[in-house]
Amino acid sequence: MIAMASAAPTVFSTAPGSYTDDELVTGEAVALSVRPAGFLLRSLSGAIDLAASLVLLLILQIPLAVLGAHLDSAVRAALTIVALVLAVLVYPIVMEVATHGLSLGRLAAGVRIVRDDGGAAGIRHAFIRALAGIVEVYSTLGGLAVIVAVLNGRSKRVGDLLAGTFAQHERMPRLQPTMIALPPQLFGWAQVADVAALPDPLARRISAFLAHQAALSPVARAGLSSRLAREASGYVHPLPAVDDVTLLHAVSAVRRDREFRALAGEAQRLAALTPTLARRPNGFPER
Repeated sequence: MIAMASAAPTVFSTAPGSYTDDELVTGEAVALSVRPAGFLLRSLSGAIDLAASLVLLLILQIPLAVLGAHLDSAVRAALTIVALVLAVLVYPIVMEVATHGLSLGRLAAGVRIVRDDGGAAGIRHAFIRALAGIVEVYSTLGGLAVIVAVLNGRSKRVGDLLAGTFAQHERMPRLQPTMIALPPQLFGWAQVADVAALPDPLARRISAFLAHQAALSPVARAGLSSRLAREASGYVHPLPAVDDVTLLHAVSAVRRDREFRALAGEAQRLAALTPTLARRPNGFPER
C-alpha cells in the first residue's frame, strides 16, 4: 500500500453552471479552485499597511520639523503635501508593483492581490486601488471599505471593485497523507477484479470523496457514496456484493495498486534500457 496525499476539497458536480464564487474558469472551461481572503485577514493586512504608511509619513515629517524654522510657510506646506502623497499614494503603488501584489500587511497575513481572472495585478490596478484608498480608507476612516468588504462575497473593497482585483489567500493547509486500504473481505476479489475501464475523472471524484467523507453529514455521505457507486459499478467486473462505501474503497485501492505496479514495471524497463541508450555506437570516438 502507498499513502496518497489528500488534495484540496474537490467540487463533485461538474455540470455546466455549477461553478462557485471560489472558482476561476479558464478559457478552456477548466475551473480552478481559489481561496479569497476573508474579511478578518483583509482587515489585519489593511491595518498593518495603514500603520506602515503612517510611520513613513512621520519619518518624512522629521526633516520638516528640524528645518521648519528655516523654511518659508509656502515651502513647508508644499513639502508636507509631497510627504503625504509619498506615504499615502506612492508608497502603496511602488510596494504592490515591486512585490507583485504583496505589501507588509499582506505578507504577514498570507494574502496577495491578483486580478479577477487570477493573473498578476499591474501598475494600473495598484494605482486605482491606491487612489480609491484615499477616499474609502483615509477620508472615511476605513468605514466605507469595511461596509463594502462585508457585503461582498470576496471581501472586496471599493478599490478592488474599480480595479477588477481581489485578495487571494495563499497559505494553503498542509496536506495530510490518507491511506485508502483494501477491505479485508475483498482480498480474494481484488486478485481477479477488473477496474481498468474506470474513467480518470470518476476515479478522482471517488478518491476525493474517500478523503473527505469524514467531514460530510451522514445524509450527504450516503447520497454521494450511492451516486458514485452507481456510476462506478458499470466499470467494475465482477461486481462484489458489498455496501457503497466499501465498494468505493475497494475500487480505489485496486486501481491505485495496479497503477503503482504498472509505473514500477515501466521504471524497471526504462532502467534496463538506459545503458543501451547511453552507450556510444561501435567505433564512435571518445571525445
